Amino acid sequence: MKKTVAIIGLMMGLSQAAIAATPAGNADAGKDLVVACGACHGADGNSPAPSFPKLAQQNERYLFKQLQDIRDGARPVPTMAGQLDGKSDQQLADMAAYFAAQPRSGSQTNPDLLALGAKVYRSGVAERGVPACMACHSPNGKGNAPAGFPSLAGQHADYIASQLQMYRKGYEDETGRTNDGDTRIMRTTAFGLSDKEIEAVSSYAAGLK
Repeated sequence: MKKTVAIIGLMMGLSQAAIAATPAGNADAGKDLVVACGACHGADGNSPAPSFPKLAQQNERYLFKQLQDIRDGARPVPTMAGQLDGKSDQQLADMAAYFAAQPRSGSQTNPDLLALGAKVYRSGVAERGVPACMACHSPNGKGNAPAGFPSLAGQHADYIASQLQMYRKGYEDETGRTNDGDTRIMRTTAFGLSDKEIEAVSSYAAGLK
């Protein structure tokens, strides 16, 4: 428990440093910048395809960082190749502000996965040192906007699962997802989860309101 609190405290400190460098976004300006994004993510950020994330109502600071990381190559996403080339930090902040201001559509939890998903999300997996997801993503799945932790509620379960799998891969293989900072909190967390636990906790988080 003390280790989990220490990790979260360190992440909060790192997030506060990142926040200080985040430009203030303008949602009105962002609307004209995201027209092309609608092809995959939906015009309002509610992607109809589970392979593409819903960007609507995502925490603005988290979304800005992801756009920045994708543009700069810190988070390789093949389907995003070239999409953000030439965009300034201010333009990325405006895009993030636009999507953050849109309401997110909901998703459903698979009832067969509810018990296991709730256990992992709310209690973690103590025997493998996996912390509770709600410590950073909040009990209702809305994340922590000031800290830059993402909202998971209403997101596609398949997308959440794919990112956990990529973080798990990134624990040992740099071709996985590695943009969780020097603390490696998401890589370490995902590395401790089984395929079934990833499926279950992703389904549970997606169904949160």
